[in-house]
Order: sequence, then C-alpha cells, then structure tokens
Amino acid sequence: MNRDAHREDWIASKRGALQGSLDVPGDKSVSHRAVMFAALADGTSHVDGFLEGEDTLATAAIFERLGVRIEAPEPRKRVVHGVGIDGLRPACGMLDCGNAGTGMRLLTGLLSGQTFDSVLTGDSSLSRRPMQRVIEPLLRMGASIDSKSGFPPLRIRGGQALQGIEYSSEIASAQVKSAVLLAGLMAQGQTIVHEPHPTRDYTERMLSAFGWPIHFAPGMARLEGGHRLRATDVSIPADFSSAAFFVVAACVVPGSQLVLRRVGMNPRRTGLLRVLRAMGADIDVRDAGEQGGEAVADLHVAHAPLRGIDVPLEDVPDMIDEFPALFVAAACARGTTTVRGASELRVKESDRIATMAAGLRALGVDVEETSDGAAIRGGPIRGGSVASQGDHRVAMAFAIAGQVADDEVRIGDIANVATSFPGFDTLAREAGFGLTAA
Repeated sequence: MNRDAHREDWIASKRGALQGSLDVPGDKSVSHRAVMFAALADGTSHVDGFLEGEDTLATAAIFERLGVRIEAPEPRKRVVHGVGIDGLRPACGMLDCGNAGTGMRLLTGLLSGQTFDSVLTGDSSLSRRPMQRVIEPLLRMGASIDSKSGFPPLRIRGGQALQGIEYSSEIASAQVKSAVLLAGLMAQGQTIVHEPHPTRDYTERMLSAFGWPIHFAPGMARLEGGHRLRATDVSIPADFSSAAFFVVAACVVPGSQLVLRRVGMNPRRTGLLRVLRAMGADIDVRDAGEQGGEAVADLHVAHAPLRGIDVPLEDVPDMIDEFPALFVAAACARGTTTVRGASELRVKESDRIATMAAGLRALGVDVEETSDGAAIRGGPIRGGSVASQGDHRVAMAFAIAGQVADDEVRIGDIANVATSFPGFDTLAREAGFGLTAA
C-alpha cells in the first residue's frame, strides 16, 4: 500500500457501554527487536506473538534484503534463520523503513558497524522526523552517516572502525540508547549510555536473553563489543500502547467493563496506569506473570469518574506514546489536567501536542498549548471533524472521543493505524465502539 497516497476517514459515534475480554496485538517495540536480534544471532530463533503491522513488517523485509531468511508459518509467528553478528550482506537499493522511527533509528546504529554501505529511507512522515539525536553519538563512535540536515534519507558508509564511548544523552529516548548500544556490539571496547531519566529497557533485556553480556540499571546500560548472540525463542506480550486506547475508553465510557489479556507490564512502559489511577480510574491488575522475559498481566478496567491532575514529571518518559489517549481522558475529567516535560511529543509521527490540541478544540474542549505540554480543561465533547495528520495514535485517540461525544466525530487520514495496530477498528467494534469507515 502507498501510505502517502491512501486516505481514509473514520466516523466515531456513541453506542453505549464497552464490554468484553480483548487480545490486542503483540508489542511493536519487542517485535522490532526480536527480528533484529534473531537475524544477528547464530542459529534459528522462533518468534511468537509478532506484530503483523506495517512498521514491523518493514523491519523484517529489510533483514530479508540483507540476506536473512525469515519464514512466517502462520500469522504472528516467525522463524528467523540468523546469520550471525558478521553475516549480513549488502542490499541493492535503499532500505525502506516505511513509517517506523524505531526501525530506522535502531538500524542506523546496527548498520554503522557493517562492512558495506546502506541507505535508509521512509515515507513522507518519517522523512520529517529528526535523526540527528542518533547520528551525533554514532559519529562520535566513528560512524560515517550523511543526512539531509539531520533528516532521512540516511546514507551509512560501511567499513568504519567503531570505538566504544561513554555517552550521556540529553534526552530520555530508548531509541537513541538502543542505537548506541547496537553500534556498541561491533565497536572496540566498552560502550556506556547514561540517560537523564530511565527509559524502556527492551533492548537491554533482549540482548541479555540472546546471550550478550550487558549490565543495566534504570538510566544506565553498559556492554562491550566482541561477543556473539545465540539464537533463542521469543514470546512477545500484548502491546501496552495498543491496550492503552481500550483502557482509556473503558475509563471514560459510562457503564464499561473491559479485560485486556496478557498485556506487557514493563515498568518503563506503564506510566499511564499510574497517572490514570491518580485521576481516579478503576483499573485492577490481575494474574501477573512473565512472558518472553517481560512482565505481563490482565488489566480489568471499569468506568469511573476522573479528575484533572498535574501529570508528574517522573511519569512522562514512561508514557510518551500514550499521551494522545491521555489527552482524551483529560478532556473527560472534572477540572484541569496539566502536562509538562513532554516536548518529545513534538517530534513524533505528527506534532502530537499541536495535533491533539487542535482536534480537541474542534470538539469544543478548552486546551491551552505550551511548548512542552498542555493544560486540558475537562468538559462536554461536541461532535465535529478532526485531522489526525496521518498519526496512528492520534486517530485511535479520537476514536475514543467519539464514544463520549454529543454527536459523531469524523477522523481524517487514518490509514497509518495499520503501522502499529492492524485491525483496531474491528476489535473496537467488537468491544462496543461506534466506528465506521467513511
């Protein structure tokens, strides 16, 4: 599908309480890394729960072009025949990451230490997302990367002798940390990354699971080059960011009771739960366990009146992908919800602060936008038309708003929902959403 040319809208409308037990797709972040590390491992790995989304499919397709055989015996399963840390082969032409910022940033680190040249490109949205934050530390390690003033496409020259560095990142970004660590696999000496705030540790956990010696703690990771990855089987939990839309919907739609099964509960991912509970949400975590090295649990969510709060700064890095859904929860709360320290939202698939603020205002919500957040005053939500700016999480957030709006909400340009949550509209309708294509 041509993501840039295809356009479609949704009509979201109130239908009543949401009910049922839902299985959301596998975690996107874990799916990206599972394919990457299995491809670089010695031996054959089996991946269960792989997200069949456009972003992760793009990453898998890139590794196939780099000489890795990947089989799909059935949906959500992959068999990856690893070629080893030094076994990738050059591809003819550019490597298309589609809309996947995670894929591009991690691949930039990984490909910086290869013997061959590579060019990473993406769709029009990805081409507007900043890559200098990844390029800068990689250049310090000895990589050679050309870009369009810090934006894709990225031209990576192979054959560079990388050196490990101690890097203190100015921004809390798991993607930046991961890119540096992946380059560190092929670098001489030790690579250490320090963060201003702890971010998701999927890369660290999975490197350890694949047998690479690594030490990590909240806000720090350290490894040395020169080791090898060994094949292992990966079981991917349900994606918390995908579950978040149903969690928020059940919180705000009167009479709702939903169960989200086997959701990934990595503590660096679940800041939204802490914030929603502080707002008065009724969320019960049950049947906690472990799946593929990650904590999982069932989330039982029931409607409860919400109140506005000041979102704690320490929770912001742990919910950066969930803010579009939180903005809708804030619009449904009594009082004002204030978000600060979230300037990272400005460089996502869209400027999510501006896009969510404009959309909520179009629906009659009082929103004061700031440079690094917003103040959202809860109140009635009218019907109307909103633009998602091709941002999958914005589109799904406004689908929630339509379930509590006085009239229908038309959501423009929703094609990119397939990048992270294929089948969202079908699952939403099964839960009781009023959601139709227009």
